[in-house]
Amino acid sequence: MSVSQRERYPLSLEMQEFVRVNQGFAAADASLNARREAFLRGCRHFTPVKPQGLQVTDTALGNLPIRLYKPSGGAPKQAWPVLLYLHGGGWDLGHLDTHDWFVYALAKRLNLVIVAVAYRLAPEHPYPAALDDCLTVWNALRAGELGDDLSRQQLVVCGDSAGGTLAAGLCMTLRAKGESQPLGQALVYPVLTTETFQPSATLYADAPLLSTTGLEGSFERYLPVAQMRSEALAMPLMANNFRGLAPAFIGVAEFDILRDEGYAYRDALEADHVPVSLYLGKGLLHGSLRAQGVEPVEAFYDALAQSISTFLANANDSIKGTPNVTDLG
Repeated sequence: MSVSQRERYPLSLEMQEFVRVNQGFAAADASLNARREAFLRGCRHFTPVKPQGLQVTDTALGNLPIRLYKPSGGAPKQAWPVLLYLHGGGWDLGHLDTHDWFVYALAKRLNLVIVAVAYRLAPEHPYPAALDDCLTVWNALRAGELGDDLSRQQLVVCGDSAGGTLAAGLCMTLRAKGESQPLGQALVYPVLTTETFQPSATLYADAPLLSTTGLEGSFERYLPVAQMRSEALAMPLMANNFRGLAPAFIGVAEFDILRDEGYAYRDALEADHVPVSLYLGKGLLHGSLRAQGVEPVEAFYDALAQSISTFLANANDSIKGTPNVTDLG
């Protein structure tokens, strides 16, 4: 962090050290391959030891790689609840090996199966390729194609950053198709609009780990056609209404350009009577959930896991999407 940044972002010593270490994994050059390799190195550095007893299996749906994380022992009531996890990385970084750290944190707290998706990345595969891949896995789960011991009904979707966008977009897509919603959508510092009218986008424009300049580059690669930026399935805050969407948990970081997008989405869901809770990670930055062991980070995971548990506890209250394509905006 620069001297100016330290003055404007009152981070704890632990978070300052996290930023320092994270910035040590800078890409060798500006090429996409170098950025992807650097991201992988950084994520692996912050990945803890796999939780004891967790079974990890790599498989694929056609050409789409997925990874299953299953607790040891038999499934409760013959079927495991399932969390569909969509990783972050600005839609152009990340795959199955970059986000074990996130899954491990939830696996320590939840007794369910987690299915991670290595969706196609931009700019080689711009929108809607990633969303289509997520929908493919969702449909496979609903059809029981990933194992007889996985529930077809007790399904929750979760994503961080760009993955949070995809999780919210998946719910929007299911609503447009008139299909059943997940029991809940857990969105961790999600990207929800390409418009920078939210105060946090100005307040924290040069924040460590995610700046407005960096985010704009991700938009250019993921949404190369201007019209894409106004599509609600791509940027869910652009929708005209939010009726019938899955109950939501929205977790935001205090010093993040995306913070107020989370608040705006909470307000939009509440206005259309969608159950929603919002958690503020005080003293945290975008991407700082990699800093496991830091008290505010662990508290964030606790809140996220508790919300997912609540979604699953309300399994009998699963809702149907209410289709109205013209309402999506």
